[in-house]
Amino acid sequence: MAMTRFLLAAALVAAGTSLQAQAADPGYRVGVVSESGDIVTWLRPGEGTLTVDHVVPVGIMPSDIDGPHNVTVAPDGKSYYISIAHGTPYGSLWRLSLPGDTLIGRAPLELFPTTISVTPDGGIAFVANSDFYGDRPRINPVSIIETSTMSKIADVPACDMPHGVKVNHGGTHVYITCMHSDEILEMDPGTFSVTRRGRAGSGHEMAGMAGMSHGAPARASAPSAPAPAAPPAAAAAEAVCAPTFVSVSPDDRRLYVACNTGNTVQVWDAASMTRIREVPVGHGAYNVEASADGKYVIVTNKKDRSVSILDADKLTELARVPTAKPVVHGVAYSPDGRYAYISSESVGSDPGSVDMIDLATRKVVASVPVPLQPTGITIWRR
Repeated sequence: MAMTRFLLAAALVAAGTSLQAQAADPGYRVGVVSESGDIVTWLRPGEGTLTVDHVVPVGIMPSDIDGPHNVTVAPDGKSYYISIAHGTPYGSLWRLSLPGDTLIGRAPLELFPTTISVTPDGGIAFVANSDFYGDRPRINPVSIIETSTMSKIADVPACDMPHGVKVNHGGTHVYITCMHSDEILEMDPGTFSVTRRGRAGSGHEMAGMAGMSHGAPARASAPSAPAPAAPPAAAAAEAVCAPTFVSVSPDDRRLYVACNTGNTVQVWDAASMTRIREVPVGHGAYNVEASADGKYVIVTNKKDRSVSILDADKLTELARVPTAKPVVHGVAYSPDGRYAYISSESVGSDPGSVDMIDLATRKVVASVPVPLQPTGITIWRR
């Protein structure tokens, strides 16, 4: 298996090398992890072109798949983090250098870690542990990692299947989406306590949790965190949202929440933690990301072979752009705001892809196949 990964990496680099010389260096790279192949593929954008720059094998089990799921670059651009879903016995957070892709350190996580978010100063990483295959209902933790030593500070009990996690731009709050309990959580990054909870939809009953007192102890050194609130009586009339990802507007005033079951994007007021709008998008809304200039919010429609581009001011859908492959996953923006990069997962032997969307024309201008289920995607400013 290790030799297979090496040969795959070499073949991908060779395929892209001849094309790289045709375009000037844009000053950034696009990174995507392949969950079924234990690789990170770094792509080089050009003027409407996208080619393979280099491929990095990851994982610690040569005879099995470890499953890298999400990837994000550190705020200083000198390293990047990958959530690894499986291991010995649980998942882990990897930190690798930029440039060079050398392993700096690993931190233990819990069951099936998914999304990563790092504080603006780069000191703390928050990772949601989704535990897709455990018995339900249950409370899963968010792991908190001190990045300079790659040491776990705490596993804070959060909710049933936390999936998305995002630190706001000011570093004052952390937001967590909970797929099964249909909640949005606000966490204090200084105390690691869950300060507020909001209902995204009717979700699933949290059987046996209503009697838990606030301040239920976390594992080991974790601080106490409030137990999930019992669903209000009105919740039964609500639709299920199943929130997957959360994004924060550049001014930290709004939250954007992708409802995977509800096929909408919920818009929340961050100050009051209340829902102010719900915007219909494609089927299976999955990832959501606001652009740095505040113009757009992009949603990947995982079951609809498309992405929805929303006007962030009017909160309306400007365009629904078809993607090259059907199972659409992640989204990232170029530093200059010209392009959006969309990852789509593989289906069987058919590879996935990364699409390059021109935000002015709202069309796919380049697409490169990426094998073995590409999922999380990020940008590295060199």
